Amino acid sequence: MRSYAEHRRAVTELLAPLGARLGAEEASLAAGDALGRVLAADVVCPIDLPGFDNSQMDGYALRSAELAGASPTAPVQLPIGPTSAAGDHVFELAPGTASPVMTGAPIPRGADAVVPIEAADPPAFVGISERHHDSPVQTTVGFTAPVERGAFIRPAGSDVAAGALLLAAGTHLGPAQLGSLAAAGVTSIPVRRRVRVLLVSTGHELRPPGAELRPGQIHDANTTMLSAALRRCGAEVVEAVSPDDAASLRAAIASAAPRVDLILTSGGVSEGAFEVVREALGPLGVAFEKVAIQPGGPQGLGLVPLGDAADGERDAVPVVAFPGNPVSALVSFELFLRPVLRRLEGLAPDRHRATLPLAHELVSPLAKHQVRRGVIDGDGAVEVGAPSSHLLHAYARATVLVHIPVGVDRLPAGAPVDVWRIDD
Repeated sequence: MRSYAEHRRAVTELLAPLGARLGAEEASLAAGDALGRVLAADVVCPIDLPGFDNSQMDGYALRSAELAGASPTAPVQLPIGPTSAAGDHVFELAPGTASPVMTGAPIPRGADAVVPIEAADPPAFVGISERHHDSPVQTTVGFTAPVERGAFIRPAGSDVAAGALLLAAGTHLGPAQLGSLAAAGVTSIPVRRRVRVLLVSTGHELRPPGAELRPGQIHDANTTMLSAALRRCGAEVVEAVSPDDAASLRAAIASAAPRVDLILTSGGVSEGAFEVVREALGPLGVAFEKVAIQPGGPQGLGLVPLGDAADGERDAVPVVAFPGNPVSALVSFELFLRPVLRRLEGLAPDRHRATLPLAHELVSPLAKHQVRRGVIDGDGAVEVGAPSSHLLHAYARATVLVHIPVGVDRLPAGAPVDVWRIDD
């Protein structure tokens, strides 16, 4: 029987070649398909950001030397020049004048400082409105203190200079990163291609949600659940459902395998008489193991040959096979597949982890690594639910996965346990 750590390592090694295989593709900012993606190459800034000297404040642009002697008892009065508003052309500031300048507007040539409007006298713009761009001719403004050269001016290139690195390869693209690209005028970027996964749920008993159920049938939860888990890791998912028939399963895989990077199955991997995944894929080289975990003990892993459908770059597709009980399947995903997929997507691979006290006594199988679902109570202790692998509703209410390692069969209330947060 394989240990939890050994199987986790085996899954990681099987999928390691995917990183090199995925390559890059272009993503458009305008189409919205760059959000959440990972840069495949460095992006160099094509322009200065900001592209021109602009004002940090609403105020007056002027030459700082002209206020060198300003004081409350000896204010400096300057004629008001033309206004610079956002979007205006840059103009030349006449010596001995002060021009109204709005936040983000270009600094007139010759000006080297901005005095905020509240520090001017009067502390409001004179005669400027939607109908009147400039102050009336011969209007003046007073200043009662010197101003430092460069005050409240955002120089061109002070955020990023043209030719400098804007975003590095491997950057995960969120709102701020996309905004930075847009500000630089970038419209598309090279991103890592997403992993394409064929997800196959197996079982004669499965019916789609909403379908009428006959005796012995159940709604298929695994397709919805695992597809969502895969997509949250950045994967593209092709869904299929197969009955307990080896030929049907092989046909579903053969039709999609040349177009996907990974095949994930649920169900049909245990020791029963109708284990379709084992029957269909075992002869093709997929190995089925017992792993010392609960839930999720039966697991499958290997490569399925492409045969005549080979794309010239590979001759097989990796397969990861999970058990069919919903809790077993989702716990298996958390333990073995989620870390690999998130690493490929440039995301932090691991859940947030902590060590917390148990709220009550707990028993666990001595020879297995048990993963239980639980919640954190108001005192910061962990209330652990029942271990059965069909209790999907209890999993849906859980906020943590509780890990009880091999060699532990009983823990008292207050004992420390390792938990993974799953309520993100």
